[in-house]
Amino acid sequence: MATYEMVIGLEVHVELATRTKIFCGCTTKFGGAPNTHTCPICTGMPGTLPVVNRQVVEFAIAAGLATNCEITRYNKFDRKNYFYPDLPKAYQVSQLYLPICRNGHVDIKTAAGSKSIGIHEIHMEEDAGKLMHDPWIDQTMVDYNRCGVPLLEIVSEPDMRSAEEVIAYLTKLRQTLQYLGVSDCKMQEGSLRADVNLSVRPVGQEEFGTRTEMKNLNSFKAIARAIEGEFRRQVELIEDGGKVLQQTRRWDDNKGASFAMRSKENAQDYRYFPEPDLPPIEISQAWIDAVKAREPELAEAKVERYQKEFGLPAYDAGILTEEKKMADLFEQATAACGKPKEVSNWLMGETMAMMKEKQVLTENLMMTPEALGRIVTLVAEGKLSRQSAREVFAYAFDGGEDVDGYVKEHGLEMVSDDSAYEAILADVLARCQKDVDSYKAGNQKVFGFLVGQAMKALKGKADPKKINEMLRKALDS
Repeated sequence: MATYEMVIGLEVHVELATRTKIFCGCTTKFGGAPNTHTCPICTGMPGTLPVVNRQVVEFAIAAGLATNCEITRYNKFDRKNYFYPDLPKAYQVSQLYLPICRNGHVDIKTAAGSKSIGIHEIHMEEDAGKLMHDPWIDQTMVDYNRCGVPLLEIVSEPDMRSAEEVIAYLTKLRQTLQYLGVSDCKMQEGSLRADVNLSVRPVGQEEFGTRTEMKNLNSFKAIARAIEGEFRRQVELIEDGGKVLQQTRRWDDNKGASFAMRSKENAQDYRYFPEPDLPPIEISQAWIDAVKAREPELAEAKVERYQKEFGLPAYDAGILTEEKKMADLFEQATAACGKPKEVSNWLMGETMAMMKEKQVLTENLMMTPEALGRIVTLVAEGKLSRQSAREVFAYAFDGGEDVDGYVKEHGLEMVSDDSAYEAILADVLARCQKDVDSYKAGNQKVFGFLVGQAMKALKGKADPKKINEMLRKALDS
């Protein structure tokens, strides 16, 4: 039996973070009642004329520069003709012949090592609407709110050979676009969607097999499962003497299988021709330089800076910069308290544990950096025990901002009066005379028990270091 390898290329659709659509002034805000974010232009009414949103062009340039692409200085739009109910004009304005970005690459790391994934092109286009089927009345309705929302389609070369490489590529792409501010990349809202083009071939063969395309996968887990499932399907089909057909397929994540939707179209099927209502876009070097000058600090640069400026280990820096929201939280909380390593510990420990427990995505974190910074400060100043700090943290995690008020209201301030410590220790020693005698007889293990009794009596509001010192002194006297 031959050993097969998968060959994968991706078409990633990224919804841009502009306030208005690509060719009109309608809002791009997610949600809203059906067909309320529309106008004659984005619904394709006869006689209307589009006008290009300049921000879309600048976002495309920024994405191209960050992914090592060549910027096409003279580029234009084309009409991609096809009929579908959620495309009211019966064509989509896209770019085929002169896309705005070409010949780039993204570097990834997997367990197998480092690899460069080629980017064939990045082009601008408009999104279609959305079909919604109501099984109760057995009707399909159309919401045109998404029509005309600006997209970048990022087309990779067929350079990926495993699901792990695909996820690494998508993760790097998503991270870069979020740092640029080009898109929020919220997959659950459709801001980032991937079409997977996959074929198989015997290991060692240079010629590609026949590819299939799985459309609009919008979670990393679904993408990984779809890749493995389609790979198995194609290999089994070939081994049984069948032939892989060039198709567009739908992945059903619940059933763990893909199903044919239609035969895969080629460019000629769409009857592309230059968009007559939009003039070509000429991009000057000065324009490119201006976009480049506004490029923010990306993740790789932050990793290096966090190690040099804040003295963080490479591991901490890597974790904290995986998502922009987490990096921003770290920097702002550190600015508030001046203790980067402690902030890092809280983010990588309690924060990520609670995110997992409550199933909260990084982008939906409500905790403010000021609240986290204040918790770190109170612990460092000895005004809040670590145990009490965890209680305050739970309040801050849910969006609570008045840390000092919460501490005061719930009586969580650290006990600082020596006389209170002395009274509690005297009571503990009196109640635990047998353990005291055991300690004095040489059993050091009971010391921890006595410390615990004192901490319990002080309801977690004691300084463990002070308890240890005063207890040791009392026992040895």
